[in-house]
Amino acid sequence: MSCLSPEARAVLFEHATERPFTSPLNDEKRTGDYHCAGCGALLYRSGTKYNSGSGWPSFYDAAEGAVGTKTDVSHGMVRTEVHCAGCGGHLGHVFPDGPPPTGLRHCINGLALDFQAEDA
Repeated sequence: MSCLSPEARAVLFEHATERPFTSPLNDEKRTGDYHCAGCGALLYRSGTKYNSGSGWPSFYDAAEGAVGTKTDVSHGMVRTEVHCAGCGGHLGHVFPDGPPPTGLRHCINGLALDFQAEDA
């Protein structure tokens, strides 16, 4: 695990949310894998990433067994929180308005991710 910034630590372990359209990973187009910034576990593959227009990196599916979910009732609404199955770090939320084949939108904080390009 790399040394986390205070902002990444707040997202992963205090359930903070980064401001939309601030993550460089939102515009990342290279082939590669997205790992948990907290523990290094593989979470998402670039082939499942798409531009949702939400302002956060979005994926229609996670790597098998990589994430867990739980109900989040904060901020006066009911949402499904996504967390790393390895370390429990908060990643973001999943919504039922994504593209086929899953119909899901994993809306993920870029600060919770570590992108590793395939050609690196």
